Amino acid sequence: MKKSIYIIGLLMVFSTLNLNAQEKANSKIDSLKNEKSRVMDEEKAILKRKVENINKVLKNKEISLEEANILKENAAKIHAINIEHKIALIDNKIDLLKRNNGNSKLVETIIDSKSGGATAIIGFGDTDNNSTLFGVSIKHRSPKKIKYDNRTSSALIVAFGLNNALIDNQSLDDSPYKVGGSRFFELGWQWQTRVFKNSNFLRFNYGLSLQFNGLKPKNNQYFVSKDGQTELQEFDYDLKKSKLRMDNLVFPVHFEFGPSKVKKTEKSIRYSTYKKFKFGIGGYGGFNLGTRQKLKYKIDGEKIKDKIKREYNTPNFVYGLSTYVGFGDTTLYLKYDLNPIFKDALVEQQNISLGLRFQL
Repeated sequence: MKKSIYIIGLLMVFSTLNLNAQEKANSKIDSLKNEKSRVMDEEKAILKRKVENINKVLKNKEISLEEANILKENAAKIHAINIEHKIALIDNKIDLLKRNNGNSKLVETIIDSKSGGATAIIGFGDTDNNSTLFGVSIKHRSPKKIKYDNRTSSALIVAFGLNNALIDNQSLDDSPYKVGGSRFFELGWQWQTRVFKNSNFLRFNYGLSLQFNGLKPKNNQYFVSKDGQTELQEFDYDLKKSKLRMDNLVFPVHFEFGPSKVKKTEKSIRYSTYKKFKFGIGGYGGFNLGTRQKLKYKIDGEKIKDKIKREYNTPNFVYGLSTYVGFGDTTLYLKYDLNPIFKDALVEQQNISLGLRFQL
């Protein structure tokens, strides 16, 4: 008799649990059916906003009527596919609930239209409480908002090449500095802003750079400062190396001309000068950070290295003109200091550099 009572009690408990599970499943199924309507309404609202944005761009004459119609058609196709796929996911979820009475889930996809992302939980468990017994949770972050038009960009600038000096009443062939041994190096950061709203033919470049200008004297000579003058004198020993280096911090500005390739989508417009001709002209101004001379020689077989950091009558402020011409990110670069290399010199000298300039 007692066993029969226990069995009847267990059956009643299981029946109650099954009824609760069924009610819970029906509630979730009703919620999912409402979700289908919400998905369609939200996709249509997003499509409407996109069409409004395309019309604004068309009104500003940034795209043609033909391009606008193509963008609208593509947007409509995308959101139609989105609705189809999301409805299919919801239908699969409803079928899964019906088969399992709401007690287990194989794959559940929760679509958050506000963030534009999705979360897929693979395994078994209660996804409403964000837990699974086992499985993998995959979360897609909200897509980063794309700015339609970036008029300003930035890049690393690297330049290097030959360095020398233009001396009054003297040609470069008669320069006291080695042509191959005297070099320069420049490292900087550049911002580029398109001047006109609907054309990228003219750009304004500005930034900051570290310039290192080196001069290597010929004929075993080195630099000597005496009585407010800096001049070359012959060294007492055989020099293996003689070099003067001037380190400057400058702020270059250039106007850059040249064609570019335009790429337009419904979300963005971008201009590219990749493999396109470009010509830049401008100048720079800044400060002398320091001047030093490096000497290498031997005395009685002993190697000696002297590193002498002095003013050498170099100016505190530097300024000059610069230009570059080429294709894409590689150009031929010329810069010329308007300030003299040495202050109050009897014969004025200006630093000049020629090399390659890379925009990385």
